[in-house]
Amino acid sequence: MIDEIDFELFELDSKTNLIFSIQGHRLNEIIRTLTLVSVVFIPLTFLVGVYGMNFDYMPELKWNEGYFALWGVMVTLTVAIVVYFKSKKWF
Repeated sequence: MIDEIDFELFELDSKTNLIFSIQGHRLNEIIRTLTLVSVVFIPLTFLVGVYGMNFDYMPELKWNEGYFALWGVMVTLTVAIVVYFKSKKWF
């Protein structure tokens, strides 16, 4: 009887460890997704922050196509990051 109880306790402990392992794996997947989203948006936030300041002496601000050039840089950067992630099979 004691051997059966020990076996059941060992089995219960194994199942508990399995549940914790599955939860840890799910948490790792969520953290990975949040990290990938952060990597995409942090450079864009930096560019918007720099160009959102009230500077008078930035050459790009005097260009007629400066606004579209910044959009082009941001779209190109985003596409490059996403393509890189897809090539590594992270996304």
